[in-house]
Formats: sequence, structure tokens, C-alpha cells
Amino acid sequence: MERYFTIGDLARRTGLTVKTIRFYADRGIVPPTCRNAAGHRLYDDVALARLELVRTLRELGIDLPTIRKVVTREVPLPEVAAAHAEAVAVQIRILRLRHAVLTTMAERGTTPEEMDVTHHQAERRHLIQDFLDSVLDDRHAGIRTTMTPELPDDPRPDQLAAWTELTGLIRDPGFRTHLRTMVARLDFTVPPRPDLGATVRMLVAPALNLAPDSPEADDVVAGLRALGPADELLARLESMNDPRRDRYFELLATINDWPPPEPLTPSLTWAAEALRA
Repeated sequence: MERYFTIGDLARRTGLTVKTIRFYADRGIVPPTCRNAAGHRLYDDVALARLELVRTLRELGIDLPTIRKVVTREVPLPEVAAAHAEAVAVQIRILRLRHAVLTTMAERGTTPEEMDVTHHQAERRHLIQDFLDSVLDDRHAGIRTTMTPELPDDPRPDQLAAWTELTGLIRDPGFRTHLRTMVARLDFTVPPRPDLGATVRMLVAPALNLAPDSPEADDVVAGLRALGPADELLARLESMNDPRRDRYFELLATINDWPPPEPLTPSLTWAAEALRA
């Protein structure tokens, strides 16, 4: 035997108010199945299921015109769900970014003005392009790739903090000058090496606990001298040896989610002292 529910019954079963159910009935979204002799609205199991679907869709933030199309089968529910899932994903990314911004402001004391560029991808790209153009030229395409930060659309707090510090670093005229000098020495007369810093670090690593002018370090110093003329090599090492360079690549690795790089400063400092000695 088919059963019917009054509006009060539906309210108790669904948790909706009587006023809300009447509203849906008046809008034709969940019309009553029939009326009793007294003219009161009655609803069957199909109407109850329809009302529960409407409640669920409203809780998910779907608007009433769209819900009407779903319950009247004008639009397939999977299509609506996919569209709203995409919208929710955008909202999640926005909330994550806001969370990261607020966390960075709280931990670093960053001002809203300093964080503003973070929100605009075009401005971020312009800032990075201006920095790289100021220190590199067309011959250094490979270096440009390894020096380009790509802040995600939904960065973690540590990535946002790294981006904030990095933008301050690349705006430093002294740091730009340091990098220009370092890059300019890529063509000096020492035999070319794919990565002088990595080569020096490999040679020096076993001797970092030794005094650069000690007899025990002689073999390492000889290996350094084999890289080229001592005065030119020393000049190149000194041009590379700036803690800001290490910091830039540490921040870059955090932003791009790369493995943390090994610092060059300890090895370059030791090598320069050994060559001077």
C-alpha cells in the first residue's frame, strides 16, 4: 500500500523546515503528490527522495535553477556534479593560497603590499623575467631554466615564505651585480667545465676539516691548480662565493619542490683560501 507524508512528516525526516518545503513546492521543484480531503499537501516516497536530493544539492552550493533542471531531468546530474566539482576545486585552491598568505604574514611580518604580487601570475613572471634578463643573455638558456622559480597556484606556506624572501633577494641590486659578474666569467681562459662549482665541491669535500695551508691538503690544492691558472681560477671562485647565491638556490628548490641543493659556500671559501695560501 502506497504511503503518503504530510509536510510535517517531511520536515521531521529531512531536517528541513516546513517553510522551506512549501517554498520548493510553490516553485515546482518538489510539488506535492496529491492533496487530502482537507486540501493539505501530501507527498509519496518519490517526492521524499526528490526532496532529499534537493537538500543535498543545496548543501553542496548548487543554485535552485540548476537544481530544478536536475530534478526535472533537463540536465544530467553527473554533468552538474562535474561542473560544481571543478568550481569547488577552484575554491579550495583560493583558500589554500589565502591560508599560505596569512601564515606567511603571521610568521614573517610580511605586509599586504609585499604579498600583493604573489596573487598575480603575470606580475610574478614579469618580475622573474626582468631579474633573469638583467643577469643573463641569449647564450645562457640552460642556466635560465635552472634559475626560474615557478610558484604553484596553491602554494604551501613554506613555498610562499620562500617566494617572499626570494623576491626581496632578486630586487637587491648588489645580488644582481654579483650574478652578472659570475656569469661574465663563464668565458674566461680556464679550460671550460660544465659546472665549476660542483667540481670544486667534489675536490674539496674530503679536506673541509683540514687547514687549507696544511701539508695534508697538498693533494687537494694540486687538484684545484689543475683546473687552470691560479689567479684566474681564484678570481672566478671569489666571484661565485656569495652566500646569497646559495640562499637563492635553496629558496628556488623550495618553490619548485626540488631536492635541496648542496651549498657551495663552504667549498668555495676553502678553495679560495687554499689558492691564496
